[in-house]
Amino acid sequence: MGERPSERFDRRTVLKTSGATAIAALAGCSSSDDGTPTPTEEDEMTPEPTPTEEEEEMESSVETKSTGDPYADTKTAAAHVNGSAEVLAGGIVAGADLEGDASSEAAGLRATLSGLLQEHVYLAGLAVDAAYSFGPDSGEFDLAAQALDENSVELADVIGEAAGSDNREAFLSLWRDHIGYFVDYALAAAEDDDEGRQAALEDLDGYTDSAGAFFEEISNGELPADAVTESLDVHIDTLTTAIDSFAAGSGSAFDDLKVAADHVVGSGATLAGGFAAALDLSGDTESQAATVRATLTAGLQEHVYLAGIAVKTAYAHGPDSAEFEAAAGTLDTNSVELADAIGGIAGEEKRDAFLSLWRDHIGYFVDYALGAAGNDEEAKAEAIAELDGYTESAGAFFEEITGGELPASAVADNLREHIATLGGAIDSLDAAING
Repeated sequence: MGERPSERFDRRTVLKTSGATAIAALAGCSSSDDGTPTPTEEDEMTPEPTPTEEEEEMESSVETKSTGDPYADTKTAAAHVNGSAEVLAGGIVAGADLEGDASSEAAGLRATLSGLLQEHVYLAGLAVDAAYSFGPDSGEFDLAAQALDENSVELADVIGEAAGSDNREAFLSLWRDHIGYFVDYALAAAEDDDEGRQAALEDLDGYTDSAGAFFEEISNGELPADAVTESLDVHIDTLTTAIDSFAAGSGSAFDDLKVAADHVVGSGATLAGGFAAALDLSGDTESQAATVRATLTAGLQEHVYLAGIAVKTAYAHGPDSAEFEAAAGTLDTNSVELADAIGGIAGEEKRDAFLSLWRDHIGYFVDYALGAAGNDEEAKAEAIAELDGYTESAGAFFEEITGGELPASAVADNLREHIATLGGAIDSLDAAING
């Protein structure tokens, strides 16, 4: 891991920057965007005023939840925001009077499949990273692989609900096989073993044909085998590209992983449409409401995984490294996409307001991560207090843009759980890497 920084972040600069510029600010800057100098060492030594009872209550209102397993805890944080997406989508749909029902069976299936497939890509990426960083025989890789397999079981459960227990088991066997082939590919890529790469690709190619036939059968022809196979071919192409980038230490690795994740979100919508038609589910997977819910599910879940990847990269390479700059740049792309989704419904002004708030809260999470790395309990507590304050601002924002359909207090309470779960994942990651 690189040298731990002692500088405080200038959050006002983080708010108004993006991409590589935002990362330079996160890595430690000397002045705010309005030119105001950050505190000097002498200023830092000035005694802080005694906090009021209200301030002390705010500082202690959120407690992070950590099990010591960073992969399981990140998965827990992702599961929480998936539930948040349904609630937010319902309020936004009602407030904007959009077409469809965000809680319909079809909308739920689309969000679930899109979320699980996206999670598969990110957990596969984390497992490959663990194998490269710690070795395929390490405890860290075992934990990452376990989280990935839990995702596989959850996907199989969804298939089983739609197509029966026998098909659940058949899918799980096929899915686990294809993950094994990706691991084979990753190990070959690490050794620059072209023969091993090719053998893994041939196994993956055979899998796509089997999976195409499987989905055509269980959907009663609503999902043609050729179309499924074609989509899976792109999944293989995009994920192996990301694996190659990680193996080569390329700066494009994080963006490449996001491309792979974005592809399967679309695949989830396609699969959901086929199953919804075959099972005659209520609602419409392509309705405005279903699209809002699926978009928020994918965007919020991706935020959790990309934030975890960025923090892990900062711990492993240092927050002023090119690797961290690339990881945080990909995270900011996700922030912009979420803001665009909000703006598409609530207008450009609200888009920009959301993006400012969202970048702000990411800066506070990075403050928390650096405090954890430096065993600085005061910095951690201050970051949590800032995040707690953010929940109030965000709650008011969503209440306003939904015309009161989402009460500010309910949104704030939900966001506090986001802080508790993602903060817990950061705690576990810090313990795993920094001891």
